[in-house]
Amino acid sequence: MVLATQESKEISVRVPSLGLGCAPLGNLYGALTDAEADSLLEAAWAQGIRYFDTAPLYGFGLSESRLGKFLATKSRSDYFVSTKVGRRLVDNVGWHEQREFFIDAAPFEPVFDYSYDGVMESVRESLDRLNLTTIDCLLLHDIGEATHGDNHTAVFNEAMSGGLQAMRDLRAAGTVKAIGLGVNEWQVCDAAMSYADKSHTATSQVDWDCFLLAGRYTLLEQEPLKGFFERCHARGIDLIMGGVFNSGILATGLSAQAKYNYGAVPMALADKVRAIEEQCATYHVSLPAAALQFPKAHQDVVSTVVGLSSPSEIDACVRNLKTPIDPRFWQSLKHKGLLPQNAPVPTAGRMEALT
Repeated sequence: MVLATQESKEISVRVPSLGLGCAPLGNLYGALTDAEADSLLEAAWAQGIRYFDTAPLYGFGLSESRLGKFLATKSRSDYFVSTKVGRRLVDNVGWHEQREFFIDAAPFEPVFDYSYDGVMESVRESLDRLNLTTIDCLLLHDIGEATHGDNHTAVFNEAMSGGLQAMRDLRAAGTVKAIGLGVNEWQVCDAAMSYADKSHTATSQVDWDCFLLAGRYTLLEQEPLKGFFERCHARGIDLIMGGVFNSGILATGLSAQAKYNYGAVPMALADKVRAIEEQCATYHVSLPAAALQFPKAHQDVVSTVVGLSSPSEIDACVRNLKTPIDPRFWQSLKHKGLLPQNAPVPTAGRMEALT
């Protein structure tokens, strides 16, 4: 991504091709010991992974703290970190609904706060937990109608006024290098672009450098191809894809433990996964390999972020990314209506270097 400085010079911020989603460091779905968390990060580093995506939400600060301890042993120029704003952590040792996801989380609770002061304070706290003085990419976390329901309009307005201005100021000061959204809904990214268009002046900086979009551009879902990606391209906004397994179903297939969007798998999607699995069997393709490689084929997708919870999962991820896939497999998915005809698909036998 290319950023404009206050002096109107341009600097380039290079995002590594593969990122480690660090929600598992916050004990997502299962507790890791500190030693296991460190082993996970060491395994990622050994495999060449240099991009780490975290958030205050993940383990209520636990993920950022564990990541910060690990990165303290590395040279700052050797890695890329993104974290998020939009939730403040307040003291609470009691029950919170997110503790159903983040096991043995730290003694806090996350409270939505997209205000100017809330974002500024959140960044100060994240920098402290991460043991850093700068953040490579700061993402506005979980705005959108599906997340906030009837409160969406009020939340969006606060985020676009107070929160965005704080992010602009942090970028201008050099505390963060790039700003964007980290969300599960492409529609709110579209709305954020429209807001930027309306508020743009000839002397203002570009508002959004990137969008981290989770679960909306995968082997199962390609709706952003209907104009959204083109609008991002026209504005020079880079795309980072997360949730490429749609919460697990594209990693496990139709197993008893399969999840879609953190919940049960709808029947229509189960039928689609079954049909994709049939083509995988025909062309001897691993379903996780196809799920990992598909999003990266789009020209504007600069990176994919994958949540992995063990060294063996990291090894499998890197292996699946590097495994050649028969081009006929992708054409068969299009022929059977399982992918749109305009969906870019991998053409090279192997992926580029992870960094």
